Amino acid sequence: ASCCWPLSAPPSTCPAWHPSASARRARRPRRYLPCLPRVCYAGSHTVPPPLSPFQSLIELFVNRLDSVESVLPYEYDAFDFCQDTEEKRPSENLGQVLFGERIASSPYKFTFNKPETCKKVCTRSYDPENNVDKNKLAFLKKGMQLNYQHHWIIDNMPVTWCYDVEDGQKYCNPGFPIGCFVTPDGRVKDACVINSEFNKKNTFYLFNHVDITIMYHSGKDENWPGARLVMARLRPQSYKHTDENNLSCEGPPMEIPGEFNNKLNLIYTYSVTFEEKNNIKWASRWDYILESMPHTNIQWFSIMNSLVIVLFLSGMVAMIILRTLHKDIARYNQIDSSEDAQEEFGWKLVHGDVFRPPRKGMLLSVFLGQGTQIFIMTFITLFLACLGFLSPANRGALMTCAVVLWVLLGTPAGYVSARMYKTFRGEKWKTNVLLTALLCPGIVFADFFVMNLILWVKGSSAAIPFGTLVAILAMWFGISVPLTFVGAYFGFKEKPIEHPVRTNQIPRQIPEQSFFTKPLPGIVMGGILPFGCIFIQLFFILNSIWSHQMYYMFGFLFLVFIILLITCSEATVLLCYFHLCAEDYHWWWRSFLTSSFTAVYLFIYAVHYFFSKLQITGTASTILYFGYTLIMVLIFFLFTGTIGFFACFWFVSKIYSVVKVD
Repeated sequence: ASCCWPLSAPPSTCPAWHPSASARRARRPRRYLPCLPRVCYAGSHTVPPPLSPFQSLIELFVNRLDSVESVLPYEYDAFDFCQDTEEKRPSENLGQVLFGERIASSPYKFTFNKPETCKKVCTRSYDPENNVDKNKLAFLKKGMQLNYQHHWIIDNMPVTWCYDVEDGQKYCNPGFPIGCFVTPDGRVKDACVINSEFNKKNTFYLFNHVDITIMYHSGKDENWPGARLVMARLRPQSYKHTDENNLSCEGPPMEIPGEFNNKLNLIYTYSVTFEEKNNIKWASRWDYILESMPHTNIQWFSIMNSLVIVLFLSGMVAMIILRTLHKDIARYNQIDSSEDAQEEFGWKLVHGDVFRPPRKGMLLSVFLGQGTQIFIMTFITLFLACLGFLSPANRGALMTCAVVLWVLLGTPAGYVSARMYKTFRGEKWKTNVLLTALLCPGIVFADFFVMNLILWVKGSSAAIPFGTLVAILAMWFGISVPLTFVGAYFGFKEKPIEHPVRTNQIPRQIPEQSFFTKPLPGIVMGGILPFGCIFIQLFFILNSIWSHQMYYMFGFLFLVFIILLITCSEATVLLCYFHLCAEDYHWWWRSFLTSSFTAVYLFIYAVHYFFSKLQITGTASTILYFGYTLIMVLIFFLFTGTIGFFACFWFVSKIYSVVKVD
């Protein structure tokens, strides 16, 4: 249990969490692993000097500021807020850097259980004659106009702003706005609705004061000293402080006129209170945020509804295929054994052409290798997330895990690509290996690099530092590419996959097809069923990315992932069977494109989401949205296509191995 203590803490000081029977009967703390580090606090006047593991100082850290109206996040320091004199930056993992998180210390520091009222943090003065001041204030106004949100952290826990929403529910937002804006025509925007005094036209109202409440779980009734922080809430306020030596935190709000003509002083203050809250366990302290998320109840119902529909359709598809196939195979074998054998018909007729190598076999084998790599990466990442290793408390862990897994899974990509290329009778093995290692990752990196240039020009915190870009390239060329070469070496050493029937030398002519058995209609129809099982989850995933909401229902996501595999496989196999019955043996590319067309529906849904759900404004934000969406679509295209292809490959090999062929 030593992993459960803060560093240097003796076991007698801050014990590990062992749930009692009553605690187990209560809500199960499902958000945390038991051995995440926790810190014990106590007031400085109550802690004897030897008990150093107790902390009395509570530090507030600040993260990047973001907005639902812009894709460009900014560092806290980009705005002219109060800054820490000795700024500390905790080390960030790769996932945090890629997502643009920039955590830094702040001048907001508290002593445990020591309330403060209207304490001054700093003063910012602006002179209209000074161009630097004008630019700083203009950027602050732009932040309020676009509703940029602070994200503060205490004890690795978001400081939330909780307020009432419709139906008497309370929503706890892990961020709060810089301020708000009343337009020149008197329209009250965003957070200005919380106070009737925010009513002057063409005026900005700055939230320059925060009332912070820190709640803690005391150990005095559980025979361990100290306390653990379980909740931190705040309420943003706006006060026009007239005398910085005599602060009262009362009176009219802090107005910033739309026209900057006179000198302006902004005084930032805070109040902090402490409250004992022993009914909240440390291990489940995130629950109140997650349970207040909008649409949570709708999500449960929608997911269950989707699962029932998809499982029903999957059962129908499986039953039709199995029954029809059984009759086909019995009929074909009966015809062969009878003396008056009729002419062959249906899918058996194309047995001499069904395994004829496809056109563009090189590209197909490369796609299959990359799709295998993405599939294994996604499966392991979601599985770890289900176990709680990648919870919201572990910032950036999900992205870090995905990137590291992708880098380490170069070997299966190289092996699958090489083995399939050899099966397609390809001979340019060097080109195959290089394309597998460089084509799809190169497209993703080029897109990512262009997006990064836009972020860098705009001065956003999401711009990846040059050192991190070099590190990513080093991981790609130093680890992933060599591992791909190793996999390809073993793939080319293996024998080609043996087919159950011989391929004729002269290709058979394909009869004219009906509308529904032509390639394009079949491909378009094939993506509908898989997309139908994911679009509900897709809404919440897009919300978490673009509307900055937490996503934590990885158990359901993993279940939907498994059902996506089943529906991709069954839809592709069903359409493949219909095409073979129509004597069209070009199934290689069609099986890949049938299930991968789900990615096209994903893109269409992302366009719909952009115009109907988001309030994003500005050319740069629009380009960034669609640039990142294209990366998601490409990854999904490779993943779903690979699933459909291998399901169809297994199916075709199976059915032709059980019929008698002369």
